[in-house]
Parts: sequence; C-alpha cells; structure tokens
Amino acid sequence: MNDNQYQFNLGGFVQPSFMSSKADGLDRENEFNSRRSYLYFSGNAVKEKVSFLFQLDYSLQEPLLDAWIAYHPHESTTITIGQKQTFLNNREMMYREDRLQFTNRSFLSTNFSETGREFGVFVSSKFGDKFGIAPMLAVTSGDGRNSFGANSRDTDLGGIKYGGRLDLYPLGFFKPGNDLTSTDLEREEKLKFVLGFAGSHNIGTSNAVGEGHGNYILYDVNGENNYPDYVQIYADILLKYQGFSLLAEYVNASASNINETYIDANATQILAPTQISDFLTLGDSFNVQVGYVTVSGFSFDARYENRTQEFVTNVSSVLQSANATTFGLSKYFVGNSLKVQSSYSNYNPKIGTNINQIDLLFQITF
Repeated sequence: MNDNQYQFNLGGFVQPSFMSSKADGLDRENEFNSRRSYLYFSGNAVKEKVSFLFQLDYSLQEPLLDAWIAYHPHESTTITIGQKQTFLNNREMMYREDRLQFTNRSFLSTNFSETGREFGVFVSSKFGDKFGIAPMLAVTSGDGRNSFGANSRDTDLGGIKYGGRLDLYPLGFFKPGNDLTSTDLEREEKLKFVLGFAGSHNIGTSNAVGEGHGNYILYDVNGENNYPDYVQIYADILLKYQGFSLLAEYVNASASNINETYIDANATQILAPTQISDFLTLGDSFNVQVGYVTVSGFSFDARYENRTQEFVTNVSSVLQSANATTFGLSKYFVGNSLKVQSSYSNYNPKIGTNINQIDLLFQITF
C-alpha cells in the first residue's frame, strides 16, 4: 500500500510427515501426522520504521509461537518487544522450522531447548562489510513462550533471564536470505563463514531448560520457594561454499544457587549434591552436520551428535549420555517453498535400547 510504504503479508506452511521407529526388542511403531501447520501475519511500515509478526502453529495444543513488534532506529539495528524466537540458543534453534536441513532438529537443540521462543526485549544489530560483526542482547521473562500462563493466577516464577550473542563474519556476510538456514541454497561463490558465541543466565527457573514454569518446586530452609539459577553457554560455526555447508555446535549447561535447597516444604529432605540434574538439563553436547546441495536441488546431508550428562552416575538425570547419527536426502523443487525430505537416524543411549528411525516429510509454503 502507498507505494510500498506499508506492507502486509499472510502466509504459512504445512508439513505432512511419516515416521517409523524401531527399538531393539520392541515392535516397530509408525506415525502419520502434520508435524507443523503454521499460519502467520506480518507487516512493515517503512516510514515509521516499525514491523510486526503474529505466528501460530495449529499442530500444537497452545498454538501461539510469535507475537512481537519491532522498531528499526537504523538500518543496522532492531529493537523487538514481545514473544519471539530467541538468539540465545544454538544456531540451529535460530532457524524457523521450515528452514531445517533435516526432517527435524538435532538432539542438541531439542534437549537444551523447547520451541526456542521467549517473551522479552531483544536488541540485534549488524555492522561491517568485508568483516561483519553482529552483537545481540536480550532480557526475557525466563519462562519461555506463553510465559504468563492460562489465566491471571498462573504467573511467572523465578526472575528474569538475560544474555547475548556475538556473531563474527571474517569474510563478509552471507548472500541475502542465505543466513536463514544451515543449507547453502544460494550457493555462495566465495567461502563464507560465521563464528558465534552465546550465553544466558536464567535467575530462578522451574523448568528443565528454562522455557516454562511450575514443573517442579524447590524450597529454602524456611519453606519458601527457592528456584536454582540456570546457565547455558554456546559456541558454533557455520561455513558455506558453492553448495557445501558445515555446521558445528557446542553447548554446556550448569546450575547455581542450590546451596541449602530442599525438595520438601518442611525442609527435612535436603537436595543431594547430584540431585539437581533430576530437575534441570545439565551437561554438554556437540553437533556436527555437513551437506551438499546440487544445482538441480538435491541435498545430501549427514549429522553426528553426542551428549554427556553432568553427573554420569545419576541414572535419573534429565539429560542422559548418548550419541546419534543421521543421514538425510532432500529435494528442493521451488527453493525452500516446496521440498521433500527423508532421513535415517540411529540413536544410541548409554543406558537403554538402541533406536532406529526413518522420517519422511513434505513441505508446502504459501
């Protein structure tokens, strides 16, 4: 409208999928569903330097994912208020679900995050040309998406979460849009890579990864609620060159503020030294994935990941040590708008049975 001064967009995507999994000693399980069913409404007012996004996933019981408004004081800086996909997690968790290299996110992403959405204030910027730098800061509720609950009595627990990310582009930025996925769909003519570091401190969390609240209650000596602090540190690198891509990620999660903590309101059962891992996802993990996209749109991908729980002797730890290998084959028909993806994964936990899984996913973006 008004010579493109006001832009409005209505869109979304659907992902019909099939999954077949087989655990050693058990019968094979098959599942057909719509893995994701997105609908979004977005807009941009050029003169006012304002944009917004409202996005839902109707395959979820609570569909609201994103609801934010942003102000762009300068072409290199954006200030966003609302609920959005945060940049405080690993790089793959920064990509929307229709832009994944495989049929699903890595175990690193799903173990240390949920949807990756949070409510708060986000500041992001980009500077440079031949050498790019992108600093980002965020202060959020620390309780993930829909953080204020279903009604006025279901309020946030604990304190805020604060953190930041710094991305460095030593050889310059990727082509426009090519930074929205780990796959090199735009086929960079020159070698480009981004090196990223992110960290966050969640003050008083009651969710295993700090994206919810009320999943457990811990107490101090007086019987008052006493939630532990949760810290996550990430490092990642993404490299692209003429259809080839390499993504490597690492995360470490730890807890603090757990001295004199009890698991009952009467303060008779003190939290054991390793028992905090029963409530929080603690330990570290790394993920390495490579891929190659041909000119005709075929993508050949492979991924290896490993995770290690902080207390290896705790069999009830939220995070259990394991490794996994995934091989993927995708066909992009109309860019990322129409594609078919398939994958085979082997999941090998330190404790438990080995699992083999086959996934097939269709995606239509409108």
